[in-house]
Amino acid sequence: MTYSAAEHRYDNLPIRRVGRTGLQLPVVSLGLWRNFGDERPFANSRQIVLDAFDHGVFSFDLANNYGPSKGSAEQTFGQIFQEDLKPYRDELVITTKAGFPAWPGPYGAFGSRKTLIGSLDRSLKRMHLDYVDLYYSHRPDPNIDLQETAQALDQIVRQGKALYVGISNYDRDQTAEMIGYFKDMHTPFTVNQFSYNMLHEEAQTTGLIDLLGQNNAGLVAYGPLAEGLLTQRYLNGIPADFPIHRTNKYLLVNGTEAVVKQLNALNAIAQQRGQTLAQMALAWLLRSEAVTSVIIGTTNVDHLHANLDATKQLSFSDEEVADIKKILK
Repeated sequence: MTYSAAEHRYDNLPIRRVGRTGLQLPVVSLGLWRNFGDERPFANSRQIVLDAFDHGVFSFDLANNYGPSKGSAEQTFGQIFQEDLKPYRDELVITTKAGFPAWPGPYGAFGSRKTLIGSLDRSLKRMHLDYVDLYYSHRPDPNIDLQETAQALDQIVRQGKALYVGISNYDRDQTAEMIGYFKDMHTPFTVNQFSYNMLHEEAQTTGLIDLLGQNNAGLVAYGPLAEGLLTQRYLNGIPADFPIHRTNKYLLVNGTEAVVKQLNALNAIAQQRGQTLAQMALAWLLRSEAVTSVIIGTTNVDHLHANLDATKQLSFSDEEVADIKKILK
């Protein structure tokens, strides 16, 4: 059956501009990290991607290593693009990254010029694209001068393979260094994609978000629900084998009881707001206009719609902010 996008797809989901750049993103983007690729039913992946687009999610976040086998999420998205979304290419923001291991040998990871350029060529081929809208260095390379990574990203834009560039997992100081290089080269740097959720506020406390806002850039938050920790599923306890992301592991080092207590206190405020805990957790991050988008992952359209409903109540009273900050201390 031929896909035709919903006529009113832009009516409900807020869109934010990154600084004064031309890049605009829906406040919720769809990430294809864990639940897309060669081991997932294609029909289910297709349904989620198309339903997201029908509801205003025009930003799709990928990387060269996503999927049960590396690159398979890009292949899945590429098939959906070829079969359904190609007529809408000029509406889509398609992003991908390179930096984590993707193929054997010394050039299969990190941030050298050869790695970044070679990886993007592979990604474009898998997704049947001429260019991506945003290309990220997925993590800083500790073994090379960051200037080489910046120069490679600049070269990729000038080759027409990406419209904008970003960085991911770069801390405040590394971000400041990269911003300096990008400014010198007039590279269209737009965002840092960083691990950020209610329980893990490094992006806020270190001044990273402020730095980005001051430099005409934004933050895109990944892991906004801490792998599902910030949902009602764990109000009665967190299992020992909970798949916590490496950036959030420290939250559980002293046991889970204190975290469960926090979750229940936060859930009580969410209920008073008429939201689920997950919806409030997403809204909390979007309080700052410098947070351009939060990336969600999902396995079905019901979860997708529940997350999108977070945008119906994005404001917090001063009292709610104070109460939440006390809980998060």
